[in-house]
Amino acid sequence: MTDFAKTRSLFQLPQGLVYLDGNSLGALPKAAVARVNSMMRDEWGKMLICGWNSAGWINQPALVGDRIGKLIGAPGGTVVVGDKLSIKVYQALASALEINAGRKVILSDTGNFPSDLYITEGLIKSLDKGHRLKLCEPETVADSLTEDVAVLLLTEVDYKTGRLHDMVSLTRKAHEKGILTIWDLAHSAGALPVDVSAADADFAVGCTYKYLNSGPGGPAFMYLAPRLANQARPALAGWLGHEQPFAFDPEYRPAEGVQRMRIGTPPIIQLAALEASLDIWDMVEMKDVRRKSVELSDLFIRLVEAGCPELKLASPRDSGQRGSQVSFQFEYGYAAMQALIERGLTGDFRAPDIMRFGFTPLYIDAGDVTKAASIIEEVMVNRLWDNAKYFAQSTVT
Repeated sequence: MTDFAKTRSLFQLPQGLVYLDGNSLGALPKAAVARVNSMMRDEWGKMLICGWNSAGWINQPALVGDRIGKLIGAPGGTVVVGDKLSIKVYQALASALEINAGRKVILSDTGNFPSDLYITEGLIKSLDKGHRLKLCEPETVADSLTEDVAVLLLTEVDYKTGRLHDMVSLTRKAHEKGILTIWDLAHSAGALPVDVSAADADFAVGCTYKYLNSGPGGPAFMYLAPRLANQARPALAGWLGHEQPFAFDPEYRPAEGVQRMRIGTPPIIQLAALEASLDIWDMVEMKDVRRKSVELSDLFIRLVEAGCPELKLASPRDSGQRGSQVSFQFEYGYAAMQALIERGLTGDFRAPDIMRFGFTPLYIDAGDVTKAASIIEEVMVNRLWDNAKYFAQSTVT
């Protein structure tokens, strides 16, 4: 049984703040400060370039990848960490299209994160081989899996609404049609139980700065199914994905398995912070995280709807169809969110009208949820959002 009181004590949060934005940027693990300081002082500071061997920096992408693999149901040696999520989406998509070269359609849904769609369109233009991106409504993905589709590219949990796709069912139906799958786990890893092996996913990618608490700009991870490990060719190939990086061979020869998806020098300082967070995750059972997340989000929905009828629930009401976030629609959602933040409740806003709140049981409890609902009711009932200063939009919303 996970001790959430203990995990909460391991994170640094400002006194009095209710932080419901861990789905956008996770809180700071207290141990990360000492871990990063130690890495900089004792490894970088004292070892300098020798740290690649003496401190094991060169192997961190694989070692940390295995630790993340435990959270997403991936066997050892199938996950690697490094680069950014956008790069990992690009790599996975390019490889999948090459494997399924006889087909030209990439299927995604209208709720997918725009960056994944931008990357897809850009790759289509670069390849110039007649591929096209087809978007369908989230509810019609299964019915849109046709024989001309090469790749199904989906974010498991919708970034706006928290709507949850059925990875197992959709992957099975895709495979029945000869379609490869790429799952973006940006809002899944660390939020709910994921089992890429049981789902038989082909590729999976995700970031670590949300629920996995690696810090702003933290590295991404990539999973490559063992059956494709030596078939997938990285279109974006880098020297650390070479089978012998320090042979400095002018011709690229891919490393074994997912290691071929490494590109450049890994972010060692950020990986140190991620390791400190994963130490906390070693104390956690994902089934407990999911259970607590559902309890907190269901409580939040009940309290907010009871006190704020003008807010419209944008997330699925059924917790089985929802990730670890709850969104409400409100015409003046941006201004309302700024009013909430000023009063000690941090969520975020997604255009055009989504007020978004994330539930991270490692450091959020029922008391936080009750306080959050009270602040929201105060702001909405008294129209405290209706102030010119709250309408001045910042760059990051």
